[in-house]
Amino acid sequence: MAAVDIDVPVDTESNFCNPDDLEREAEGFKEQGNAFYSKKDYSEAFNYYTKAIDASPRNASYYGNRAATLMMLFRFREALEDSQQAVRLDDLFMKGHLREGKCHLILGNAMAASRCFQKVLELEPSNRDAQQEFKNATTLLEFERMAEFGFEKRDFRKVVYCMDRALALASACHRFKILKAECLALLGRYPEAQSVASDILRMDSTNADALYVRGLCLYYEDCIDKAVQFFVQALRMAPDHEKARLACRNAKALKAKKEEGNLAFKMNNYEAAYRLYTEALAIDPNNIKTNAKLYCNRATAGTKLKRLNQAIDDCSSAIKLDETYIKAYLRRAKCYMDTELYEEGVRDYEKVYQTEKTTEHKHLLKAAQLELKKSKRKDYYKVLGVGKNATDDEIKKAYRKRALMHHPDRHSAATTEVQKEEEKKFKEVGEAFTVLSDPKKKVRYDNGHDLEEECGGFDGGGRDFDANNIFRAFFGGHGGGGFPFESQNSDAGPGNFFFQFG
Repeated sequence: MAAVDIDVPVDTESNFCNPDDLEREAEGFKEQGNAFYSKKDYSEAFNYYTKAIDASPRNASYYGNRAATLMMLFRFREALEDSQQAVRLDDLFMKGHLREGKCHLILGNAMAASRCFQKVLELEPSNRDAQQEFKNATTLLEFERMAEFGFEKRDFRKVVYCMDRALALASACHRFKILKAECLALLGRYPEAQSVASDILRMDSTNADALYVRGLCLYYEDCIDKAVQFFVQALRMAPDHEKARLACRNAKALKAKKEEGNLAFKMNNYEAAYRLYTEALAIDPNNIKTNAKLYCNRATAGTKLKRLNQAIDDCSSAIKLDETYIKAYLRRAKCYMDTELYEEGVRDYEKVYQTEKTTEHKHLLKAAQLELKKSKRKDYYKVLGVGKNATDDEIKKAYRKRALMHHPDRHSAATTEVQKEEEKKFKEVGEAFTVLSDPKKKVRYDNGHDLEEECGGFDGGGRDFDANNIFRAFFGGHGGGGFPFESQNSDAGPGNFFFQFG
């Protein structure tokens, strides 16, 4: 035990104590501290070791004991200070060097830890504890190196893996925790990232790195105003915090550009809205949730501009960023239906209904399934070349044009293959007219029924369908394979008929 050097004469009547008495008192406090330490009552042990230090402040072992107690209380920075004081008082104090190394290691300073363990091994080469801890420090340095390389390559999963391994050795290292939390945020694992940052802020509310990560999580969750508040607070704590400065700038720019795009859309300036959303998407590729909304917004502008295929691609990009984004599924489904990609539309509506079983979503799914069913039949509207809201007159005019265009007599001089193809089209035109000119059949057809399948034909009785009968009836009884006006002029032929009717 180191002696206490006091240049004051002994005077029992004065306020000064005998040095030997102080040493005995300090030893008594130390013994009491040891007893409490053995009972794992570390708070009381800390109190008695502190009393021992107060009585004999130049005794290295007292600082070493209190350092051990502080480590058990997870107060590693204070433990480090006591360990360092112990070895300053006694450079040969092996346990002091060992505890200092362990504190450095658990606080994440592997280089300093290695130096301490090397000192221990110089004093005691066979010390197994120091040998193992030196290996741990070397391992920690390697995980740091791998994490740094992974971050540069934007391999954030690799960084999280390395930091988990590093924190197993350096559980009190805020730097490792912050790096892990930042990468969790960049991976979209916001609750985990927030939890880590919040734990640090509970211990140190002024930690700029933790404030930055907390803001980053809010920023990536599209809570931009709150995020900016955290970034500003981080910059108050650390004005040179470059990441917080960049994130704050991006957050403000992204919000402004998105709002500008929304305003242009509300003003029906869809071209400007499309351009502004595109510019907003270029600001920060890492902001997954906001970018998903921007893609979906741009898809909406795209549909207004009749860019349906681009709108589908934008919705797909939004879904790739956020697989739970119902609005993007709904918008893409509508675009699929509008481009007659019915199976894809039904698939999206099914996804939506499985996620949110609302009456509206059920109705949308049923309507899409009906359109899909209808698409598998012959599309008589397409056959006649009219829209689905065509009037009776438009249907009649369309039939006249198509029937004359595909009538077999017009193609009598063509090859057999062409004749067969035109005869097939002529028949389909007749079928289409039969259904769409009959109000009852048209209603059933529009409701998704396959009349050909139900009736076995288009005359309502299952008999063979004869397109010439429809043709003759339409042209006032003429027919027999010829054109209705042939008897009016012996020089007239099919060509003259087509010429007259265009």
